[in-house]
Amino acid sequence: MMMSRGYNRLASSMFTMVSPRFFSTAATRGVLSNDMVKAPAVGLGVRCRSSMAAIAGGDKEQEKKQAVGGCGGSSKDDKEIVNYWGLDPTKVSKEDGSPWKWTCFRPWDTYQADLSIDLKKHHAPVTVLDKMAYWTVKSLRWPTDLFFQRRYGCRAMMLETVAAVPGMVGGMLLHCKSLRRFEHSGGWIKALLEEAENERMHLMTFMEVSDPRWYERALVFAVQGVFFNAYFLGYIISPKFAHRVVGYLEEEAIHSYTEFLKELDNGNIENVPAPPIAIDYWRLPPNSTLRDVVLAVRADEAHHRDVNHFASDIHYQGRQLKEAPAPLGYH
Repeated sequence: MMMSRGYNRLASSMFTMVSPRFFSTAATRGVLSNDMVKAPAVGLGVRCRSSMAAIAGGDKEQEKKQAVGGCGGSSKDDKEIVNYWGLDPTKVSKEDGSPWKWTCFRPWDTYQADLSIDLKKHHAPVTVLDKMAYWTVKSLRWPTDLFFQRRYGCRAMMLETVAAVPGMVGGMLLHCKSLRRFEHSGGWIKALLEEAENERMHLMTFMEVSDPRWYERALVFAVQGVFFNAYFLGYIISPKFAHRVVGYLEEEAIHSYTEFLKELDNGNIENVPAPPIAIDYWRLPPNSTLRDVVLAVRADEAHHRDVNHFASDIHYQGRQLKEAPAPLGYH
């Protein structure tokens, strides 16, 4: 009798210590009931393991239900990210009241491209740096023409993955410079980041009309990795050279999109309806076609050409970019 009572007391104290960590209050009461305490030692172990498994499974189901219920949906296709901070997504509508379906850009980021911009402007290389920049770009065009040939849709999509790099690199370096020197940038950080975002939107648009092959996707990793680091170093060494390179790159982009338009007009490329993302981004008419999209993209490239040649000219005059207000408001 003495041993039995001692065992019961020992078992009761052990469960009292363990229950707050592994069991709920209701389960603890059940475990500490008289029937459980009086059970044989072997039966005690089996019941303990089965109770823990059942309770753990129930807790997981409860957590899952709470997570789904807290997100405002119950179906597998209607799950949202659990939000602990009370930050609800902003509900945006179009001017006509219909819901805005894009999260990568908003109505205030849209604009109408200036199709009247001069497409034939060219900066004649005079200085040594200008000639280096010009022939660097020309040397890069030859392998590009060889690889893509007349597949202008895929060519445009792949090249936009590289074209969005300079603006981001330049904006990042100007941002760091502004922090180091405790000074404003004259709006140039915003201008260059807008350029990078605009080039990325070109990519998002052409993704809807072209499907890259696996080796073309692999090529993006290699080219972007090399170009990012090369442009990063080039901008640190000579910003005027870096901006001049981009200016000439944009001149080549204008030429490529002009050839794209010729292929569309000749019927060699099907003039499909414009993707919905392009219609909303450039505020195009609902019945717009791929040709209208290419016209808008080409106008964007002409604007980037002017901005980068202007930035290079500022440096050539021995001035800082912050001394000349950045040309904002186009995008």
